[in-house]
Amino acid sequence: MNNLFEMSAAIKQAKESQGGMFFLWEILVFIGVFLVSIIIESIFLFPMEFLIQLGHPELTAAAASGDMNKYTALLNEMMSGDFFTIISLFSTGGIILVTLLFCKLIQKRRMNSLGFVKKDMAKEYLVGLGFGFLLFSGAVLICILTGSMKFKGFSPTFSLGMFVLFVLGYMIQGMSEEVLCRGYFMVSVSRRYPIVMGILANSLLFAALHLFNSGISILAFVNLVLFGVFASVYFLKRGNIWGIAAFHSVWNLVQGNVYGVLVSGMETQCSVFSTSMVEGKGIINGGTFGLEGGLAVTFVFILGICFLYTRKTVDKGESNGIEENI
Repeated sequence: MNNLFEMSAAIKQAKESQGGMFFLWEILVFIGVFLVSIIIESIFLFPMEFLIQLGHPELTAAAASGDMNKYTALLNEMMSGDFFTIISLFSTGGIILVTLLFCKLIQKRRMNSLGFVKKDMAKEYLVGLGFGFLLFSGAVLICILTGSMKFKGFSPTFSLGMFVLFVLGYMIQGMSEEVLCRGYFMVSVSRRYPIVMGILANSLLFAALHLFNSGISILAFVNLVLFGVFASVYFLKRGNIWGIAAFHSVWNLVQGNVYGVLVSGMETQCSVFSTSMVEGKGIINGGTFGLEGGLAVTFVFILGICFLYTRKTVDKGESNGIEENI
């Protein structure tokens, strides 16, 4: 078994391009990159939000009459709807753009160092999709077997068109968080410090990005950290970003749009199946945060991390060389 904590090809390539910085500077630079990404997202979202408001007669009437209570209530309802959620998912492409530009222009890194390698990229993506669906379905099964979730059959609110848009949106959103946290930040920290520090640092920051989500709890935060550790190990073991980006995307997609549960506190109407959480069993099903806030997800992530750790490391970035850069 290859040692997970040996320097991977991605980290070696990043270190060759530019040496690592002092840890505090790495954190501050990460915050800067993230804030610029948020600004780019907002630039995209603002006109879309404005157009949606113009097409909402009740919202326009409330604004014209000066009824701010009604206006705020309608605005919150609109922003929590599926269509606005989809727009928000697509806007996370700004995170990908800003992060790639920063790594390319400022850190002088090749795309291989972020996990973008050509060899087996389609295969790796498909495997990630299957693994993500399997692991989350395992958490759902645990909830059903423990009586903490009830399965109600097909959802009457399912829409194929909306579902396709959610699929595309989550493909972008899953990739954006993996590029930011694993491809950029974990690799960047690991240029100077031990890989285990890069894993822990990016996992904690990843969890911190979700602190303002509805229903967040201590266990939910722990599970988000575990997700970060799992994603880091996946990235290092497979030597590319495709698999874990696919895993991340399908993990988020199947929560709300297949099984009908909350996604980190967010609700969606477009779901294949309808399920309900049993009250009093939030420790298992996650309560108002969704399954990511419960012990079912804790168990599958610990199991997943142990499984990945025993797998052979496939360092595609090193074996492909410069000619495989994207």
